[in-house]
Amino acid sequence: MRGPHNIWRLIRTGATLERTGAMGVVLAAMNAPPRLRLVARVLGWPFKWLGVQGDLSLPPATRALTALGPAYIKFGQILSTRPDVVGDELADQLRYLQDKLPPFPIATAKLMIEEELGLPVDSLFSAFSEPVAAASIAQVHRARLAEDGREVAVKVLRPGIERAFRKDIDAFYLAASMIEVLSPASRRLRPTDVIAHFEGVVTGELDLRLESAAASEFAANTAKDEGFRVPEPIWNLSSRQVMTMGWAEGAPIGDNDALDAAGLDRGKIGERVLTLFLSHALRDGYFHADMHQGNMKVAANGDIIAYDFGIMGRIDEYTRRVYAEILFGFIRKDYHRVAEVHFEAGYVPADRNVDEFARALRVVGEPIFGMDATRISMARLLAYLFEVTERFGMETRTELILLQRTMVVVEGVARSLHPHINIWEVARPIVEGYIRENVGPRAALRDLVRTARVLSRFGPKLPRLVEAQLIRQIEPPAPPPPRRNLPPIVWMLVGALVTGFGIWIGTRL
Repeated sequence: MRGPHNIWRLIRTGATLERTGAMGVVLAAMNAPPRLRLVARVLGWPFKWLGVQGDLSLPPATRALTALGPAYIKFGQILSTRPDVVGDELADQLRYLQDKLPPFPIATAKLMIEEELGLPVDSLFSAFSEPVAAASIAQVHRARLAEDGREVAVKVLRPGIERAFRKDIDAFYLAASMIEVLSPASRRLRPTDVIAHFEGVVTGELDLRLESAAASEFAANTAKDEGFRVPEPIWNLSSRQVMTMGWAEGAPIGDNDALDAAGLDRGKIGERVLTLFLSHALRDGYFHADMHQGNMKVAANGDIIAYDFGIMGRIDEYTRRVYAEILFGFIRKDYHRVAEVHFEAGYVPADRNVDEFARALRVVGEPIFGMDATRISMARLLAYLFEVTERFGMETRTELILLQRTMVVVEGVARSLHPHINIWEVARPIVEGYIRENVGPRAALRDLVRTARVLSRFGPKLPRLVEAQLIRQIEPPAPPPPRRNLPPIVWMLVGALVTGFGIWIGTRL
């Protein structure tokens, strides 16, 4: 429930970050300006005693985010994939949030499964393990089907998770509203719309029936992708709070030592992660939007196995073409064309200067090409990109949030596997192939054919539609009869009756 009571939630958030020591750690890791660090400490210190202490065995940032709840844990998962932004030490600490959170009791999980599926766990599974992974939304058990002996993963939502997320999101809405009021310049970033987008994503993640459908669609789309596997859901053992799917055996993609011990080439795996994401986003317009290390494994033969499909991204064909042209322009160092695409798509207001925007984009692209990835400061690059968006009045595009977020996460995963990887060199063949097929004369002809096909379906109706339009232009419709305004006394009586009825109903609830 939204309201002023969420102010307490925000105060508790700042107090918890201060009490656990996470405030200073995170700001220092991200090289925050001294002025921002001072303001954060001054605002947080008076309320420090109100903060949650958390699990003292965990490092400060991990302890704070775990104590604050699932929405904050999601933020920590993103940071865990970006050691180039927060530093190697903090990124390693935050990986705990991916799948090593405290589990809830197995007895609770079994009770939820029985309530959801309508049968005792022992009759469904011949073996059912303790939790093997626990994340912000759910935990996973390894089990064996009673009917055919197949090994499966059984995912069960955390009890009370919907209520916990609702509290966090309500507080986020309040924070976004306060930011928009106190900082008019921030309105171009559309904080409230971003929170609304996040709410929609989370709502889908809390219904495992939707995740089963996403896994099924994603498996069908990627069935022919070499070196990639998606475990299929088992529909008769899945429901709103329980999801059963094939077991994925492999080494965690975030465990470099295990991958090296298995004799796997981490460089090739990193490249495959990037190329698969780009292929799914551009080719299918449907991609895994939560591709951190906790949601992928590597099989003994080097295949990447993806799981946890609660957050999926979908982009339409027009947006895919825009995205591909932007990437292609960067790859070719054609910054003027990249700038033009931004203007054509409406990402930059038309009153800004294309040449100046192209020059600003050159500052983004040039340091990346031909440079060892370990020498690129992604934190500085992101800070500059933020300056560019502010200077040119670019607003947040909510339809691109998942795509941009996943791109950041995927590139972070790839760099953790192969620190010297260059995203542009890996992306070149995928983007060039998409451009050949979807941008240019061939694509224009295909679009015309599709348009003709759609129009042909309306062929029988076209004569009547044209005739109706012509008649409407020749004989404009008669004006509506004049409205008779009721006397003010009548409206006063109606208002009194409605108010009285509302009070009566309120006393009965």
